[in-house]
Amino acid sequence: MTKLIIQIPCLNEAATLPATLAALPRRVAGVDVVEFLVIDDGSDDGTAQVARQWGVHHVVSHRRNRGLAAAFRSGVDRALAEGADIIVNTDGDGQYEGGDIEALVTPILRGQADIVIGDRGVSDNAHFSPIKRLMQRVGSGVVQHLAGTTVADAVSGFRAISRDAAQRINITTEFSYTTDMLIQAGRKRMAIATVPVRTHAAARPSRLFKSVPRFVMQTGITMARSFTAYKPLRAFVGTGSLIAFVGMIPIVRFLWFWSQGDGGGHVQSLVIGGALLVLGTLVAIMGMVADLVAANRKLMEENLVRTRKLEDMVAALHHQHAAQSGTQASPRRKDAA
Repeated sequence: MTKLIIQIPCLNEAATLPATLAALPRRVAGVDVVEFLVIDDGSDDGTAQVARQWGVHHVVSHRRNRGLAAAFRSGVDRALAEGADIIVNTDGDGQYEGGDIEALVTPILRGQADIVIGDRGVSDNAHFSPIKRLMQRVGSGVVQHLAGTTVADAVSGFRAISRDAAQRINITTEFSYTTDMLIQAGRKRMAIATVPVRTHAAARPSRLFKSVPRFVMQTGITMARSFTAYKPLRAFVGTGSLIAFVGMIPIVRFLWFWSQGDGGGHVQSLVIGGALLVLGTLVAIMGMVADLVAANRKLMEENLVRTRKLEDMVAALHHQHAAQSGTQASPRRKDAA
């Protein structure tokens, strides 16, 4: 039996959530069970109550606002605990077309992809401003390079994830999970596919960031952290080599004047060059240490995946035992975090 859970991270979405839920599919070809999950990220407008009134199967409530990345993590953890084989993430403001969810999950059902990203057609999307289109293209290009993928819309939040991929992805950023997930997935050699999806005009300004410069800065930090975590040698040794190369320039300059008998007046070049050379060497050594840390992290992630799979086996045995004994497992309580 294949279970699909559609999760919706929400922050004060009581007004728009009913329309979003109404547009979600109740049946999807190739899927036996479709359930909804709302993550209330510290809303103060009764979002969680609205979700329950509309029959949402699972509600996770954060006592205070913790951000989009934390809400996404909470949703994935709950969906896995509820036995989801596929997890679809969408927004609570109705930006995405619920009817496109079947297209999102089809590559996973066919065994063609681990993660499927909804491509909003950024270059000609009428709902995006010229500045937003440019930002999306540049950002997606950088993510493609860092992750080694060909995803054209890297920051699209409309995406489907297989159970195995969800167990292997560990979101570490506090800002937005979109680029972090793709860089991890690319470096872990997961199969990533894209499908075109439809969008609607934004019902309100984005709550993810307050200004374009802040969004660019936070996204850049997220991408740099993710890439450094998975390619420390390339990041640190490359940077250290560049610093050392720059340091060699004043050293060569000093040696030239020294060979002409005029080295005494150019000692400062030797000092600056030597300092840069030492700094570059230290940065390269940091890369080697970081690479050892990254290798240890990979082992820890593999152990985490094994632990999650063991939990799946235990849960399956529990349900099997409950079915054989004629009892029903007690329903899960609504989480609060």
